[in-house]
Formats: sequence, structure tokens, C-alpha cells
Amino acid sequence: MIILTGNDLTLDQVVKVSDRMEKVVISKGAVNRVKSSRERIDKLITAGKPIYGVTTGFGDLISERIDLDKINELQTNLIRSHSSGFGKPLDTRTVRAMMLVRANSLSKGYSGVRLELIQSLLDMLNSNVIPYIPEKGSVGSSGDLSPLAHLALALIGEGRFIEKGKIVEAEKVFSKVELKPISLEAKEGISLINGTSYMLANLSLGLYDSLNLFKHSIIAAGMSMHLLSATEKALDCGLFEARPFAEQGIVASALRSFVEGSERIRNGTESKVQDAYSLRCIPTVLGSVLQTMNYVKGIVDIELNSATDNPLVLKEITSGCNFHGEPLALAADYLSIALTELGNISERRVFRALDKSLSGLAPFLADRPGVESGLMIPQYVSAALCNENKVLAYPSSADNIPTSANQEDHNSMGGTSTRKMREIVNNVKGIIAIEMLTAYRGMEKYGVSGKNLNTAFSIMNDTIGEFKGDMETTTLIEKITTMMNSNKMLEEIPIKL
Repeated sequence: MIILTGNDLTLDQVVKVSDRMEKVVISKGAVNRVKSSRERIDKLITAGKPIYGVTTGFGDLISERIDLDKINELQTNLIRSHSSGFGKPLDTRTVRAMMLVRANSLSKGYSGVRLELIQSLLDMLNSNVIPYIPEKGSVGSSGDLSPLAHLALALIGEGRFIEKGKIVEAEKVFSKVELKPISLEAKEGISLINGTSYMLANLSLGLYDSLNLFKHSIIAAGMSMHLLSATEKALDCGLFEARPFAEQGIVASALRSFVEGSERIRNGTESKVQDAYSLRCIPTVLGSVLQTMNYVKGIVDIELNSATDNPLVLKEITSGCNFHGEPLALAADYLSIALTELGNISERRVFRALDKSLSGLAPFLADRPGVESGLMIPQYVSAALCNENKVLAYPSSADNIPTSANQEDHNSMGGTSTRKMREIVNNVKGIIAIEMLTAYRGMEKYGVSGKNLNTAFSIMNDTIGEFKGDMETTTLIEKITTMMNSNKMLEEIPIKL
């Protein structure tokens, strides 16, 4: 059970809710803050005070004043007009994360919504009723307006839902479950959609997946070091005292632990002065990637417990810019670049293992080179994925397209930044799987030694079996990525970061 306070939601809790269907409730303290905030909104409306998005129009329509008898209609119309997305429906995991982080933000008590609104959102989440939300349409400022409008449209019973992979009308879903649509009142429409919940859900889940992928990348790198008889000299802790980036030392330590007992690495250490960069610089490159992930984690931790709509109920009703996605957009673009590098250096090790002039091993690790092509083509796949990542890594946050008659004249484009970052995560997963496949094939031919390396080999054998000449490898790569998703290898081989 996750208890929302508005102040201490964690990344792990987001994943428990998005992936494992953990139930969510709101804390008593949050309930009191929400009620107090709502009372202030009601009093100000009664007193005739101008409040943006409550008694005024939106965006460039701010000068339009709204009559008291039209205030609730304004909020409902806002949701209808802003439900204008495009593309495939978001997956269940992402939608659940969006619902959770929106509820937590509203629970801080700065938004002026009724408790009933938050409870309706949590009821929908706890019942695993998944709104239909198109994946594209957010410019990442004024909040994720279009995606969150689709979420709100479902909440009021006018949208659509995803049920068993099909899009169904809201009325059919509500008739099957013990839920009722909610009618929006003053400020509730704008508070639902004027926030960063789409960007934050993407960034949170992408980061979580990246951290697990990163641990697998250390295992893959260690397997390649073993296969290629790399020297262990580049893992010497003294190097990382001389240049004290903490994450680089952490990666070196994790690698030393993983490859301990490798006879091929011992032989390489005795016979070589140094290796190529894709082997020698693993701690430097991967350490820099980890440093990026740690930075992004700090951004996520703050945003998970932030009020991100506008205006906020402070000492006065205050218009600001908490909805702007710039912190998330920059973080996602930074993470995209780092993940692209994680894939780039992995592909270089695969290439080296398959080139007989670089590895000293059989060409493409084939049993009968010429008659068999071995693992020639998986490297092509890895190269294609790396190429795609280089395109996806272009920073969306470097762009700006004004909206709303130039009232909103700077936008973060964080919706694009965070969405394509998750595409890169998936591509890099394929690249790392191909490195594991390559190293495993080499271990079959040339042997394996060391406790952790043997464990990794055994898990790979359980996952894809033995090589028997040329084989269709798409299925093997898919099996490896499924194994990575299960974290089976990380349970057997803990990687300490």
C-alpha cells in the first residue's frame, strides 16, 4: 500500500504502482491540506476575485472574464477542447504512472481542488481502469496539456479507455466497474491538465529501466573482457584516485568483482600493456553514464513531489511557471545522449570480438567460417540500433515553437524528449543483448572461468541453449531481453552501484 503525502513519493514506489498494481491511498495530512486549499478557492470566488483559469479564460484568452454561473462549464470545456492528441495509445504502465504522479502533485495542497477529485483519480488507478491517451501532442509547457486532458476526459466519463488491448467508450467501462464519472468544479480542469505528469511518467520509467539496463551492461562488458582476454590494469583503483570521479571508481570496482577468477583476463593482464579504448575505457565511459543517471535521479526525486500546475494556492493565488518542463526536458535529453554512448561502446566490443584480426578468435565466432556466417549479422543489427539512437539523441529541448498567440512563447518540448529517450532505452537493451549473445557464444568456444562469469554463462545457457552452427538469432536476442527484463541475472549476480 502506497500512502500519498505529496512530499515523499519515490521512484521505486512509482514502479510498484505502474508495474505491480500496488494500491494507493491519500494520507490524513494531505487530506487536510487539500481541504484547506479548496476552502480558500471557494472564498475567493465568492468574493469576486480574479483568478487565472477560474474566473478568466486560458492562455491568450486571459482577458476574458467568466461569469460565476459558467465557472464549472469552463473547466469541462477546457478538458474537451484540449483532448487533441495523436498517435498510438500509451501503454498501461505509463498511464498508471501518470495517474499516480498527478494524484501526488494534487495531494500537496497547492492546487485548490476538491478531495473528491483526487479520490476519483485514485479509484480509477486502484481499479486498473486505463484511459486512452495518445502518445503525442505535448510541447512540455503549460503542462502536458493534451495527454492529461485525455486522462481527465476519461475521469469525467466522456473519454475512452483501453480494455484488453481494445479502445472502448467510457460509458461501457463505467457500467462494468463500481466507479462513477466526476463533474468538475472551479479550477479542477486546469489543475488536472496543467502539470508535467506525462513527461515525469516517461522520465521516471525510462530512468528506472536505464538503471537496470546499466547493471546488465556491466555484466556484458565483463563477459567481453573475459572473451577478449583484456588486461585488468585499467581497473586499478589508483587510476580513480588520481581522477576522482566517484562513478568511474564504482564501475571499476563492480567490474573487478564480476571478472574475478577469469583465467583469460589473468593471461591478458600478464601479456598486454593496454587494450583498445572500448575495453580500457569501460570505467570512464560507463562511469560517466552512471553520473548522468544519478543527476537525472535527482531531478526525478524533486519533480515527483512538486506542485506543477498554475496558479497555485500560496499565501495568495499566485501565477508562476511550475508547469514548465525544462528541468525534465534537459534531463531526458542528457540521459538520451548518455544511453546512446552506452550502446556505442557496447557495439564496438561486439565488432572487436567478431573481427579475427582484432580478437585472434574465429571469424564471427563461426564453427566453420565460410560455410557458416556466425554472428556477422547481429553486429549489423547493433550498428543499425546505434545509428537510430544517434538520430533520437538530438536534443528536443534545443528547439522552441511558440503557442497560444505567443502568450506561451517558449516551450520545453519535454514531451518529445522523454518519449524518444524511452525508445533509446529499448534500442540499447537490444545492443546489450547482442553483446551478451556474442560473449556467450565465445565462451562456448573458448571456455569460461570465475564464479560470476560461470553464473552468467549458466543463465545464458538456460535462456537460449547451445549454439548449433548457424541459427536464427532474432529469437535468441528476444529471449535475452526478456531475461534482462526479469532481472534474473541481477538476482544471481548483484551489481553494487
